[in-house]
Amino acid sequence: MANHKSSIKRARQTLVRTERNHAEKSRMKTLRKKALTAIAAGDKDEAAKVSAEFSSVVDKAAKHHVIHPNKASNLKSKTAKALAGIA
Repeated sequence: MANHKSSIKRARQTLVRTERNHAEKSRMKTLRKKALTAIAAGDKDEAAKVSAEFSSVVDKAAKHHVIHPNKASNLKSKTAKALAGIA
């Protein structure tokens, strides 16, 4: 356990950030699964709606440094490619 006042604060901040990052990653994964499920089902309207929401969440995760910006681009690209495949 941390001994100094500043290191105690840093440990506390780390816990909060870790929890927040985990929640953001979890939301991102859930929306990706929903988008891919809708694409697999061939429901173009639902897939487009969920894919747009997924793209927004991925961009925000990259902006907050939860994931690398290139990872965000790869995820969005793969989802968009899959969505274009059901046209």
